[in-house]
Amino acid sequence: MEKNHQQLWDDCLQFIKDNIPAPQYESWFKPITSLGFEDRKLRLMLPSPFVVDVLEQRYFDVLTSAIKKVYGTGVTLTYFYRQVKNEPATTVGVRTSAPSPTIVAQSKTQPANPFQPQKQQAFDPQLNPRYTFENYCAGESNKIARAIGETVATNPSVKTFNPLFVFGPTGVGKTHLIQAIGVRLKETNPEARVLYVNARLFESQYTAASMKGETNNFFHFYQSIDTLIIDDIQDLHKKPATQNTFFHIFNHLHQNNKQIIMSSDCAPADMEGFEERLLSRFKWGMSVQLEKPDYELRRNVLRQKAEQDGIELSDDVIDYIAANVTESIRDLEGVMVSLIGRATVLNCDITLELAESVIANAVKINRKQVNFELILEHVCAYYKTDPDSIFTKSRKREISDSRQMLMYLAKKLTKMPFTAIGSRIDRNYATVIYACKNIEERLMLEKQLRDDVAAIENAINTGVL
Repeated sequence: MEKNHQQLWDDCLQFIKDNIPAPQYESWFKPITSLGFEDRKLRLMLPSPFVVDVLEQRYFDVLTSAIKKVYGTGVTLTYFYRQVKNEPATTVGVRTSAPSPTIVAQSKTQPANPFQPQKQQAFDPQLNPRYTFENYCAGESNKIARAIGETVATNPSVKTFNPLFVFGPTGVGKTHLIQAIGVRLKETNPEARVLYVNARLFESQYTAASMKGETNNFFHFYQSIDTLIIDDIQDLHKKPATQNTFFHIFNHLHQNNKQIIMSSDCAPADMEGFEERLLSRFKWGMSVQLEKPDYELRRNVLRQKAEQDGIELSDDVIDYIAANVTESIRDLEGVMVSLIGRATVLNCDITLELAESVIANAVKINRKQVNFELILEHVCAYYKTDPDSIFTKSRKREISDSRQMLMYLAKKLTKMPFTAIGSRIDRNYATVIYACKNIEERLMLEKQLRDDVAAIENAINTGVL
């Protein structure tokens, strides 16, 4: 018995369900229904235009594979969605053709009803669907920021963190995090008016609106947003007119319980060239810092990138890159692109030698591999302790402190087993565990010890004794 169009689409959905994680299937594919399949033309109804963008950018391969498997080749696919929920007359069609999707919008307009309030039309949130929490690597350096971001995205009605101000140096994942919040919000509520914009574009839009005498339209548009995400807010420094505009937009959104999310390369307290009244509002909600990626996070990023690109990296290569590319996640991604490109051109595997060659040309690296001996050298130099004394049974305070710091940093920076560290200084593994635990507990209470650890790690990374 020949299957009808809905049964065929159910077969497609089953194929997709078997090939992507369940949460992604539930969010993006389960709500899609088939409108018909005739003359090799498949018509699908989607919840919103944002879902169209997500399918085209993130799931086009799996979707086309499913269609080819179920319907065969030569199928023309058209998406449909309604600009106003539950109003069929506002349906819009968007056609795509494999393998290079070409979007053609076919809109049907209808006269506005003056006796009914007009709903806001759908608009592009300017989000990159690839920036999700699912592919945002977690580590100690971003754990708090990620947790707060997920809270904002999962519970939009709770405005405890409003505004949310994310700051940190270049390349540590600020843009990914704040866009992931927006993507999650749109997944949960496709009708929400979420907008991502960087500060330079905001400033140029305002300038253009001023020149055209359309500042009122500019205000009205931004005041209609449910969640406003502004990247690189520091770029508005010494722009008094734009700052004044943003000040009034900020006030309107905040007073109407709308979420505001900003990113900057520095904390509000360190920003210059801003009006004090605006800076004070930046501090109203939650300011959270993204630090430079720690060693374990760098390794996780490399593993994830390799998995996404379908390549194999040995532990030696991952460890070498993570130990030497320390400044930002962006640098790690750049090195991976260079590695893959070089390996492709040379038609060879990615080896430690290839990684050394690429990194030597890409970033400033630590010429010394971080190992037990290097850590011993820097710890003793910092505390002005004789290295030979570390291996003795002496219990003098300065020697004991140096010894415990050595064990702690050896475990943290080299991931050596406790037994291996103990054997190097003639101690049992229980002593090493105690030392590491003692340092960790003291770090939470003693600022000086935190400064000591930071200074020693920086010296190790820069190679300066």
